[in-house]
Amino acid sequence: MSTTQSERLRGLLEPLVSAKELDLEEIEVSRAGRRRVLRVVVDSEDGVELDTCAELSRVIAETLDATDAMGEGEYVLEVSSPGADRPLTEHRHYVRAAGRLAKLTLADGGELVARVLGVDDEGLDLEVPGVKGRKPTARRIAFDEIARARVEIEFNRKDKKEEEA
Repeated sequence: MSTTQSERLRGLLEPLVSAKELDLEEIEVSRAGRRRVLRVVVDSEDGVELDTCAELSRVIAETLDATDAMGEGEYVLEVSSPGADRPLTEHRHYVRAAGRLAKLTLADGGELVARVLGVDDEGLDLEVPGVKGRKPTARRIAFDEIARARVEIEFNRKDKKEEEA
């Protein structure tokens, strides 16, 4: 997708997404046969419900149909949330990952799996699980030490809401 089209779509869609109190995470235009596919990924502090995606999809479709932002020809519109194992690339992604286990690839080539305890402007406070019966240890990582990060899916961890009940 050209930068101009990407910027134009972002400018057109961002107010629609913000009106639903969501963050516009990604816009991608790709080819699927003769058609183009416009993928719009949105998120929020509390996640995104299916009904919200459906409502937003209708609003975006109406707006795109009223403009020439997608040009001539058919396209398929997909509006979704980023998924549980999405990469952490923005400060707000780390904030939303607080309390969750994350896999970090460090700039020096090392890897670390740890629970995100806190996030500030400089980096992360982590709890590294103990190995073979040892207690967990605290660790501080600056953002510039992180090459890549992704939330690890945990199937056996209780949700905070379950713990409070």
